[in-house]
Amino acid sequence: MNRTSFALGLAVVVAAGSIGLAKDYPHRWVYVSRGLHKDQDLDDIRRIVATASEHGLNGMVLSGGLDRLDRQPDHYFRRLEAVKGICQEHGVEIIPIVFSAGYGSSVLAHDRNLAAGIPVRGARYVVEGDRATFQPDASVEIAGGDFEQHEGNRVVGARFHDKPGETSFVDTGVFHQGKASLRMESFDRPHGHGRVAFEVAVRPHSAYRVTCWVKTERLEPDGCFRIQVLTDERALAPVDPRVPSTTDWTQVTLGFNSFDHEKVRIYAGVWGGRAGRFWVDDLRIEEAGPVNLLRRPGTPVVVRDDATGQEYEEGRDFAPVSDPRLRFRFDHPAPPIQLLPDGRIREGQTLRLDGYQGVAINRGQVSVCMSEPKLYEIWQKQAELIHRHLAPKRYLLSMDEIRAGGSCAACKGRNLSMAEILGDCITRQVEMFRRVNPEAEVLIWSDMLDPNHNAHGNYYLVEGDFTGSWQHVPKDLVIVCWYYDKREPSLRHFSGLGFKTLAGAYYDGDTLDNPRGWLEALDQTPGAVGIMYTTWQNKYDLLGPFGDLVSGKADRR
Repeated sequence: MNRTSFALGLAVVVAAGSIGLAKDYPHRWVYVSRGLHKDQDLDDIRRIVATASEHGLNGMVLSGGLDRLDRQPDHYFRRLEAVKGICQEHGVEIIPIVFSAGYGSSVLAHDRNLAAGIPVRGARYVVEGDRATFQPDASVEIAGGDFEQHEGNRVVGARFHDKPGETSFVDTGVFHQGKASLRMESFDRPHGHGRVAFEVAVRPHSAYRVTCWVKTERLEPDGCFRIQVLTDERALAPVDPRVPSTTDWTQVTLGFNSFDHEKVRIYAGVWGGRAGRFWVDDLRIEEAGPVNLLRRPGTPVVVRDDATGQEYEEGRDFAPVSDPRLRFRFDHPAPPIQLLPDGRIREGQTLRLDGYQGVAINRGQVSVCMSEPKLYEIWQKQAELIHRHLAPKRYLLSMDEIRAGGSCAACKGRNLSMAEILGDCITRQVEMFRRVNPEAEVLIWSDMLDPNHNAHGNYYLVEGDFTGSWQHVPKDLVIVCWYYDKREPSLRHFSGLGFKTLAGAYYDGDTLDNPRGWLEALDQTPGAVGIMYTTWQNKYDLLGPFGDLVSGKADRR
């Protein structure tokens, strides 16, 4: 290029920037989640793809059981072929989103025991007849959790409750049992708190079940009632019980593992309450034992005599131990130990069991263990099947929000940080795709690789630290950033490391302010390659205007 041409080109670039012309992003996508188990799914996809194509979008990220193809029925594949035809007709690329370790349902459909394991140590079993059953060492209680003892509106035994006589009231006219409950209303502003808390002594590395009875009346927002089990470092039971806004007395049950803590704080109530009221009564706790016991190589079970420490042998002294109701809920008893006739365990002995349990959080989310070899056998098979049925050019790794891990023997035995375990997992996933398609481009959600988001220590039920995870993954990954409030530092973080980036935009709002904000940030980011219309609530009303916006057909202002 001669100097005159270079100067002219530079002038054009400067002029374009001065008049606010947008960058042209090659990846302009829409996110679609459909199970492909009914014809309505096809109708929805046909409508979405047609709208996307008409408005300048050229890719569809498809979430629809694509990482468990070996378990799909025949009608699924007929619909998948139809989806391929729809996308080919409209010139829209299919990008499968697959392989989640944080939301492990696809893997757990193959083997529930692949869940991340949390240690349960020294669970006490007593032998009676031909089996041993779990019997806790000592009773544990929430002193004052029946709300019967009170001084005016102050509950005796409670660590605190919000504004007695203004927000919280001892109610002797409405209760589940006994003579009183605790009612909360007119929630403390500006935070909308209405909570009661108790401190409870627990045994480290033990499982507990918490129950209470709740009655609600026009409580807003919907589902805001929670039970929380907290320590100074973290929440041990991040569970969403989904109590209706208005309901008669209903029981709430959840479980938690104490990790290495000797005391916890148990809260019941609302955070961010706006209106309505609720009553809580009969808040109780009990040791639950090794419910949801996991059995895989990385979660061994050890049974020993309490008095002598002698270890007993599974298959010789007792039958294989497992939880037949392994569903990651705390609504059932711990599994028994069935003795074998010629074994060495005798009537009346006290035994101790060490094992690992799986735990669900939020609304049933279960993470899987990234250190167990069987996981990669399952994924490799799925990679081959995805290539056979779709042969995609690109894949999106659904490796977000990995909220448990690092505690089992499989993880501990590797002597790696959680950042390194995650990085190794992602690297192996990329290698699987490259085995079937050496030219495959792989994208990944950003959060577990982003220090501005979830790549840090003290994260949910994870033992270990994700800090530095971005140093252990392939450098040709494309990072899909999705934390809007941190979009600028996140994009700078990945761009500075040499990664290409794409924005996961929109998130079910009523305007296009979110994608406009993303576009402003993307325009300043070297290596930014695209943007995606991302909806979790199946709201596609703004898909056309979004397409016009990101393809340059509409003014971004």
